[in-house]
Amino acid sequence: MERRNFIKTAGYSAAATVISPKLGESAIQDKNKGTSSKAAVYKSSVKVTDNKIIIDTVSLSATIEKGIITSLKDKASGEEFIEKPDTGNFRALQLLYRNNELININEEKFGSTEIHEISGKKAEIVFHSWDGDGVITISADDSTGDLLIEPSASTSRPGVLACRWNLSGLKQSLELVAPFFQGVRLKLDDPLIKNIRWGWPFQWEAGLAIFQSAKGGLWVHTQDDKYRFKAIQTGTQNDPYTIGFDSEAYGPIDDNMSAGGLCWRINTYQGDWKVPAEKYRQWYWQVYNLDAEEQLREKWINDVKFAISWCPGDPAILDALNKKIPPKKVLIHFPDWRTDKYDENYPTFNPGESAKAFIKKGQQMGFNIMPHFNSIDMDPSNPVYSMVRDFPYRSVENKQLQGWSWYNRRVIGVPESNTNRLNNRDKKVMVKIHPGLGLWRSILGQNMLKPVRELSLNLVFIDVTLCIWNIHNALVESMPPTEGMNRLIKYVSELGPGLVVAGEGLNEITAQRQSFAQVHLFRSSQDSIEGIERSGGCNLNEVLFGRLVKTFGYSNLGGKNKDTETRMQIHLDHGAMPTVTISSADEIANPNAAVKRMLEIGNG
Repeated sequence: MERRNFIKTAGYSAAATVISPKLGESAIQDKNKGTSSKAAVYKSSVKVTDNKIIIDTVSLSATIEKGIITSLKDKASGEEFIEKPDTGNFRALQLLYRNNELININEEKFGSTEIHEISGKKAEIVFHSWDGDGVITISADDSTGDLLIEPSASTSRPGVLACRWNLSGLKQSLELVAPFFQGVRLKLDDPLIKNIRWGWPFQWEAGLAIFQSAKGGLWVHTQDDKYRFKAIQTGTQNDPYTIGFDSEAYGPIDDNMSAGGLCWRINTYQGDWKVPAEKYRQWYWQVYNLDAEEQLREKWINDVKFAISWCPGDPAILDALNKKIPPKKVLIHFPDWRTDKYDENYPTFNPGESAKAFIKKGQQMGFNIMPHFNSIDMDPSNPVYSMVRDFPYRSVENKQLQGWSWYNRRVIGVPESNTNRLNNRDKKVMVKIHPGLGLWRSILGQNMLKPVRELSLNLVFIDVTLCIWNIHNALVESMPPTEGMNRLIKYVSELGPGLVVAGEGLNEITAQRQSFAQVHLFRSSQDSIEGIERSGGCNLNEVLFGRLVKTFGYSNLGGKNKDTETRMQIHLDHGAMPTVTISSADEIANPNAAVKRMLEIGNG
């Protein structure tokens, strides 16, 4: 399983809230700020004075100069969150091209800026730059107190990937709480996050960022339910206190000359980060009708308290486990169960005889065993490739086929030779197929249906469900990969009555349909990066998605050294079930201290 280290993971104590029926314009009750009825009657204002835009809402006051927020104060505490706004470089609005090329849309190079007061509730800043034009629309939401920023930009030069709106000069004592790898809480200048672009939802797992201060903070989010790609840039090379929010254009971008369409909502709060997180969760719950999804979850899921990832198919492991923990509490991820080798010949799923015996024994004992399938990776040497070969993932920037091959213990990429792509099964060539393609979902489902019925499965694991990002051929059957994956997971769940679906990774798209998720640690699918211990201690995604999905750990969780113990603990910090990875029954029968602790927690 070492090859999986190359997955591009580097590339309920909250305040009670109530959301109004008006989707996307939620009126939220916050015990720290008053009630939604108070917010609904408060008349926000957006006024232009001396070439500045002055914003006043029930919860905040702000000043904007040439697109730069130069002041942002919480009314309840008086705290100012902008310390050193970057007014000198005028980087409020930028266009993003391939290879992280940024073009400023501002006054430099003979440009100009115009401010228009549209009404007492809305203003526009219009930029005419040497290299493009842009508009930032600024308004306020009376019902929530949100400051609304909607950026857009255009140019005559094709190749635009995104437009970026920057929030600069943030108070240096703030901590960023963000849904990266199930939740982080880090100083803005922490090397773990400095100068990194996080694409949604593969890396930025929900469209919000929270900035925690001593007794409150501010947060930025977007209420987008249209599957539009976006990203967050945490700092720049020289400035960790500037945060960029990107609105991406769907691929292909070769002829694209504009980007925008997302509204970023800014507000302040009192208390800890769970206050805004809960507000976001309630919006998310309502807009995707997740009360209904929650009711569909199988009741037995709540009994599961302990997980084994990458479990060998040795029946002795089942006997050893049975002596340590009730089988109904145990989730077993079972990868090597097919007649084909691991990660070869997908989407063919024929169970081997020893695997059949292992699964049957485990089911009879009451264990929850999930064989490892795949959602969108396929082997091009498989006969069905000819039917779907026109719908692979290709990079939005360089159009290369996306997937992987494995040779001499390293990834070598997908062959662009049509001949070599078909004739190298031994190198585990894998190509990702767009999940929006109805034919692919049908092929996958038909190939899964046989083992589901033959093995009487009530639980399946489908790999790489987290692999949804903007691609060159982003829209297939009018769906981006995000919406396609949502449909694919639902499709798989309907292959049998009560069939439970687990997948890899967890974000606000996959959470809607998955019941279990095998999650990664911070940029460390197997080998831990330096500083990984700082990535724990925040269970943001558990707050957002925990009522729908139970998470468990990924790899290198054997407890044989300090690093693996740390990894096991970070998973617990994120709200995951205690998880171990083992190679023999003896590691359960005679567990080391860390594995013993996981078993004890699972038994609790």
